[in-house]
Amino acid sequence: MLTALRAARSLPPTVQLLLVNQFGVYVGFYLLIPFLATHLRDDLRLSTGVVGAIIGVRSLSQQGLTLLGGSAADRIGCRPLIIAGCLLRAVGFAAFAVVDSVAGLMLAAIVTGVAGAVFSPATRAYLAYESGPQRLQAFSLFNVAGETGTLIGPLLGSVLLAVDFRLVAAVAAVVFTVLTVAQLMALPPRPVTPSGQSVLADWREVVGNRRFLLYVCATAAIFVLYNQLYLTLPLEAARASGFAGSAALLFTASTVVTLGLQVRITDRCQRRGSSPAWIAVGTALCGLAFAPAAIGATVQRAAGSAGLWAALPALLPTLLATVVLTLGVAVAQPFALDLTADFARPALTGTYLGVFATASGIAAVVSNTVVGYSVDLGARLAVPWLPWLLLGGYGIGSAALIAVMRTRSLFPPTASGTVRPQRT
Repeated sequence: MLTALRAARSLPPTVQLLLVNQFGVYVGFYLLIPFLATHLRDDLRLSTGVVGAIIGVRSLSQQGLTLLGGSAADRIGCRPLIIAGCLLRAVGFAAFAVVDSVAGLMLAAIVTGVAGAVFSPATRAYLAYESGPQRLQAFSLFNVAGETGTLIGPLLGSVLLAVDFRLVAAVAAVVFTVLTVAQLMALPPRPVTPSGQSVLADWREVVGNRRFLLYVCATAAIFVLYNQLYLTLPLEAARASGFAGSAALLFTASTVVTLGLQVRITDRCQRRGSSPAWIAVGTALCGLAFAPAAIGATVQRAAGSAGLWAALPALLPTLLATVVLTLGVAVAQPFALDLTADFARPALTGTYLGVFATASGIAAVVSNTVVGYSVDLGARLAVPWLPWLLLGGYGIGSAALIAVMRTRSLFPPTASGTVRPQRT
């Protein structure tokens, strides 16, 4: 963590502010979201189906509209979008504190999701513009800031939840209100570079970039596989160990690895190879991470309820999978975000980042559906390794695709690892 703080001091003040904003965004988000489903089901007595619909519409609103947010950032400017997005999320979270009707909760979820679609691509585009030759390091620290917020948010939320969920929602809204005011006062505007064409023409340009679309298809695996930290890995950990807190243990392990190693990993990788090479290595690691889980699922029987120490041996396969998966993401993700900006001309950076985020979100939804079905199918056919084989194969296959793109020189020239000039 101290390494990350020292590295952040070397970045421009605007980038430092964006890192603080990212930390605050994740604190506010994870302060509320982990407890929302329980509040809807237990406090408001809503059915599981309605709860799932409310949670799902928030995710769909964000992932489905991120492309629009990226295009808006290119045309209006990043600063207004960041400010508007933080304000919208403050309104959405405040609504969760006061409404109890299904219609009102749906609206709050939509506003919360739209807010993310507005500020997320704008923040990444602004970071890409302002960090210049330090862009890779900035994206690495951006990940660290988010992971730190992910660690602190639920801890603070669990303390406030002892009082009332409405207090949780109110404090989360206050966090985003403070972020709104901070960006309004301290975040400088930057000139907008006209694309010289309509929004539809911008989109056609991106969709017509076949190299970029191939790249997006390959690197979506990073997001999809990391998303298993919220789906298959907790399920397998709970099944094998019987420990109620197994999911929290996996999240903690992932966060500790990221906070302790992210900056060092990015710094050392940057010195020793090109961006495509490290994206391929990281994605392959993500795929290989599921091998321990596959072995554990095959040889371990379902366990009854157990405490931490009794459950720890049974948790080792999923813990190892989580650590290797997190290391793979730590290697690949900063380079993937950095290289996404390299595909774009300056006037369309937000649009390219928006397409990247939207495609990754859609891939996660589709993949989670397929993987979830494979878990049930594997249980019925007595082949518990089936979902892990699919996930591992997806990671290795995507890494191979990136390697092929590299050998065929399908990446931008700046992907060679050379120092980039300052973008204006």
